[in-house]
Amino acid sequence: MSSENYTSAVNPLPPLVVALVLFIMGIELAFTLGARGLVGGLGAVGWRLDALQSYAFSADIFDWMVQNGRWPFEHVIRFVTYPFVSGSFTQAVFVCVFVLAMGKMVGEVFGGFPMLLIFVLSGVGGALAYALFLDPSYPLVGGFPPVYGLIGAFTWLLWRKLSLVGANQARAFQLIAVLMGIQLLFGLLFGGTGDWVADLGGFATGFGLSFFLAPGGWARIKGRIRRE
Repeated sequence: MSSENYTSAVNPLPPLVVALVLFIMGIELAFTLGARGLVGGLGAVGWRLDALQSYAFSADIFDWMVQNGRWPFEHVIRFVTYPFVSGSFTQAVFVCVFVLAMGKMVGEVFGGFPMLLIFVLSGVGGALAYALFLDPSYPLVGGFPPVYGLIGAFTWLLWRKLSLVGANQARAFQLIAVLMGIQLLFGLLFGGTGDWVADLGGFATGFGLSFFLAPGGWARIKGRIRRE
């Protein structure tokens, strides 16, 4: 069989999806191995705690910046860095699983860079929702808000597809409804921290950005503006 006619049964992952997963898991492995004394010496035991103090998103720090009109880089960068500091190995694994699944589907349609932009900006949107709608005393860590941004982009794809075939577009939101329902159930059974607000903020950001970042998005928006 000619190699020119061969088509792989498995589509390769977009390179930026692979890079995201390797980055997240690389940081988490350093924390985990350091805590067990396998790398980094005695100081490595506190790597996770140090990272949480320096890179987790803090609503208290955000409030201080707003009240004082000062935006030091070392605090503003927390909007972008907190998704890469997981609270536990388990959290990092689940984040990576969702990034692999949702990042692949979104990246194949949107392209690698728009997918990455949705991931990063959804993390920012989730942090803003967390700070504005709650008054939390605990920091926001982990990659679930930007993961929910990817889910928002995936939901937009379903929503758009359903609109093209004249089907009920509300069906596109079944996944987010199920995920939010699971979070509510776990919160009732085991106690919640309000992180779901950040996740929902990430979802809304990813869904909204899709209007602009999807292929032909700007053209559709400009065309609609001209018609109006």
